[in-house]
Amino acid sequence: MSDTAEEAAQWMLRELQSAGILRQEQAVDYIREHFGEALIYVNENGHASIDKEVKKRFKKLHGGRAAWEREGFFWGWV
Repeated sequence: MSDTAEEAAQWMLRELQSAGILRQEQAVDYIREHFGEALIYVNENGHASIDKEVKKRFKKLHGGRAAWEREGFFWGWV
């Protein structure tokens, strides 16, 4: 899973770089379709979410240059 988690995190970074914003719903759908259900889980609010390992690797890749917008459910550049 670690290789797949890394690939998913790299995809997230590329998407953020090209679009300037990455919506969670879009990321969940893409990761589920291209990297598998194992990288998606249902959070405490009943929403599909991205595996914590993927998010940890994504955070390492963007190095603090991106932030999670809680109200809008997306990542954007800071």
